[in-house]
Amino acid sequence: MDKSSLIGIILGVLAIGVGMVMKGVSLGALFNPAAILIILVGTAAAVLIAFPMRTIKKLPAWLKIIFKDEQQTDVKGLINSFSEMADITRKEGILSLEGKLNEVDDPFLASGLQLAVDGQTPDFIREVMMEKVDAMERRHEEGAAVFNQAGTYAPTLGVLGAVVGLIAALGNMEDMDKLGAAISAAFIATLFGIFTGYVLWHPFANKLKKKSQEEVFIKEIIIEGIVSITTGDSPQVLKEKLSSYLSTKEIAMLNQEEDNG
Repeated sequence: MDKSSLIGIILGVLAIGVGMVMKGVSLGALFNPAAILIILVGTAAAVLIAFPMRTIKKLPAWLKIIFKDEQQTDVKGLINSFSEMADITRKEGILSLEGKLNEVDDPFLASGLQLAVDGQTPDFIREVMMEKVDAMERRHEEGAAVFNQAGTYAPTLGVLGAVVGLIAALGNMEDMDKLGAAISAAFIATLFGIFTGYVLWHPFANKLKKKSQEEVFIKEIIIEGIVSITTGDSPQVLKEKLSSYLSTKEIAMLNQEEDNG
């Protein structure tokens, strides 16, 4: 599981809970079925109205991306692998990579290498693989849009819940005890709306965008590596090209590994 997502949610809940206790508010006030109904069900209803069902059905997959701790790709190792493949290709030809296809775990990398082995041109390979990257980005942008919209609706529904609660409070003007309790309960809806909007939904959208950017970054390196191999670049030239994706520190570490090797 993505630890930062889990820790963030826990800290958010603790911040609200401890803050309420420090202000002398009972945590029991949070257990307000009406407020929960208005915010959660209301937000779900708004999202359902805003997006088609084919989009809503993708929510479990997006949540899995947000909470799943993806194994980070070793970029330096990836560049070294491409350098080795470039060396083999220059000595034995592009068809020599066919035997390596079964050793590749990344489907995106495998598909690109297959195109190269099949004799496709570098421009064609780049075009096909970039279309796959663009399609992935569109899927992730769609998911971020859903969470962003939920984050926009929730705080507004919190205000709506407060208004409903105040209407109920005004019906008990003769009983000051009930009036105070009703007003307190009314603002619980606002609390839920703001909390879910700005601690859950908007951050979820941002996390999805960030993970998408990281995946695109790796895929761009893969595309450049395959194209470089196809054009017959030497291992050193290929490494120089792909090193442009690294920071100065990472380039220094890559060069040090090469010297040690």
